[in-house]
Amino acid sequence: MKAFKLTSPSDILEALAERIKDRRISADLTQKELAARSGVSYASVRQLESNGKGSLLAAIKLAYALDAEDGFEALFDNKSPQSIEDVVDKPKRKRVRR
Repeated sequence: MKAFKLTSPSDILEALAERIKDRRISADLTQKELAARSGVSYASVRQLESNGKGSLLAAIKLAYALDAEDGFEALFDNKSPQSIEDVVDKPKRKRVRR
């Protein structure tokens, strides 16, 4: 499997589109079958496979339909503590004020 090249958002979209298509073909599904299985429109499946563009909800639904949802666990994961001050009874921030 190709690793994401974090050089630009468009590179990530292109790699994501390729991964979705590869996963669908490996599952022996047509785009229409994937659309029906995931609850995502056929047009959205085509668009996500061709250029990676679409809604996050559609991408998540496709991931579940293709048994690939595990990858979302690490997305926007909390950063590991860098010092003891990061761990000691510090209230969780809910917003940023300027």
